[in-house]
Amino acid sequence: MKEVMAFIRTNKVNVTKKALGDAGFPAFMCRRCMGRGKKQIDPALLKYVMDTGEIPVSNVGESFTEGARLIAKRFFTLVVEDDKVELVVNTIIDANQSGSPGDGKIFILPVLETYKVRTGEAIL
Repeated sequence: MKEVMAFIRTNKVNVTKKALGDAGFPAFMCRRCMGRGKKQIDPALLKYVMDTGEIPVSNVGESFTEGARLIAKRFFTLVVEDDKVELVVNTIIDANQSGSPGDGKIFILPVLETYKVRTGEAIL
């Protein structure tokens, strides 16, 4: 079994929930989280700000003020059989891919043991 962890944009939660359910994965966890990627400041933007003293009001200007600002994201996690990982990953990508930085990240981890809390039985 594998754990699929996905960090996505907040505005894509409902689309992702529907896509996972439609693909046969109705069981998952979703949590609020804050984070940031490795977005770098464009040197041309830095020169513009230094020359003019103003920050442009645009997506480009936003990158200049980002510094250490944390962005609201959503964290989905679900555990699936090994042969279902590719389907889950593709489902999440299809629901969230816009082609812009910040679309998200997906991580896959092995699940070594699983137990039912109610009964204490091991699940294979």
